[in-house]
Amino acid sequence: MSFDYKKEYKEFYLPPAKPTIVQVPAMRYVAVRGCGDPNQEGGAYQAALNLLYGIAFTIKMSPKAGHAMDGYFEYVVPPLEGFWWQDGVAGVDYAHKENFQWISCIRLPDFVTRGEFDWAVAEATRKKKLDFSAVELMELEEGLCVQCMHVGPYDDEPATVDAMHAFAEGKGYVLDISDERRHHEIYLSDARRTAPEKLKTVVRHPIRPV
Repeated sequence: MSFDYKKEYKEFYLPPAKPTIVQVPAMRYVAVRGCGDPNQEGGAYQAALNLLYGIAFTIKMSPKAGHAMDGYFEYVVPPLEGFWWQDGVAGVDYAHKENFQWISCIRLPDFVTRGEFDWAVAEATRKKKLDFSAVELMELEEGLCVQCMHVGPYDDEPATVDAMHAFAEGKGYVLDISDERRHHEIYLSDARRTAPEKLKTVVRHPIRPV
C-alpha cells in the first residue's frame, strides 16, 4: 500500500476544526515563487502549478522511467501548499489579490536529494518540453505554529484566523509572522471540483511564547 502523508501525519494535514498548537519539523519541498492573483486565468500561479506537479509526478514515477532512487518507496503525492503575504500589509487583504506574493509548493519525500531533484528537473524538461528553471528545492522548518481546519471559501478564512490568534493568545503565545515565517495554507480539496462551502484548507500561522 502506498504511503500517504495525510494519513501518516494527521497532526500536520488533518487537524480538527478547532485551533491547535503544533511543532512542525523540517520538511523538503519542490517550490515556485511568484506574485499576482491566483485566480487569474493563465496567470503565473496557474503556470506554477503545472511546474510543481510536473516535478512531483516525475519523482513519483521515477521507477517506471528506469531511474532508481536510493530509499524510494511507493507514496501518494502530498497536497498542494502555499505561503502567502502582501508587502506592507499585516495579515491578508483579500480585496486586492493582485498584490499577493506567494511560494507555492508540494512536499517531497526525504529520499529526494539535490542530485535526485536535479535529475527530475532534467527529466521533466525533456519529457514535457517546458521550462522548469523556476522550480527550486526548498527546505523549511516551520517550528511552533497554531493551525486549524478551515471549511468553506478561501475568502472566509479571516474568521478562522481570528479564532486561531485568540486561541494562541489564550495559551500564552503571540503571532510571529515575519519575512521568514509566513501565512501557510494546505489545500485538501480540488477547488475546480469542490463547492466553495465544502473546501477544506489547513490554515497555519507561526507563533512564539510571550
